[in-house]
Amino acid sequence: MLAASRFFIAVCVAVLLAACDRAPTLPRLSPHDVILAFGDSLTHGTGASEETAYPAVLASLTGHTVINAGVPSDTTATGLQRLPAVLAEYKPRLVLLCLGGNDMLRKQPAATTESNLRLLVQTIRASGAEVVLIGVPEPKLFGGAPDFYARVAKDMQLPLEDDAFNEVLKDARLKSDPIHANAAGYHQIAERLDDFLKKTGAL
Repeated sequence: MLAASRFFIAVCVAVLLAACDRAPTLPRLSPHDVILAFGDSLTHGTGASEETAYPAVLASLTGHTVINAGVPSDTTATGLQRLPAVLAEYKPRLVLLCLGGNDMLRKQPAATTESNLRLLVQTIRASGAEVVLIGVPEPKLFGGAPDFYARVAKDMQLPLEDDAFNEVLKDARLKSDPIHANAAGYHQIAERLDDFLKKTGAL
């Protein structure tokens, strides 16, 4: 009996630990819900055409309206300034937040970037929209997404996709220049995000 009790407790603990490790889920989008891609040149599609930027490809993959609100050279600070007006205009149900690359290029303090990302998430949630955080790799050899993306995602219970851009920007065949994807690269990012949104339950 004692052995059986211990086994039962062990199973319960394993289930609880698995639940803690599970990525946060999202409410399922309705067919008319708008997705807002909010970011910088990586969202805008610099290095490719408007039709081959990842938001346009994601729209074709999901069947949802995906607004491209990417502004080249945008930082987390300038993003904070323009975000409220964009949210008011498009009223998205889900925001794909991809900022931080220009902060790193301009050598902004990581703590400032992290703080701004938290404010961006709070602003989006205050509008009633859900958030997916997209990590951007550090602009250096073998640079993955900085740890602050994972901290923000963990603390604020956000789904985090921190490898799509990292994988693409490590492959010269998928890049238009050292820091931007080409059409093939953006297509791969859109496919990764489509799969990620399905895993979170949004699609």
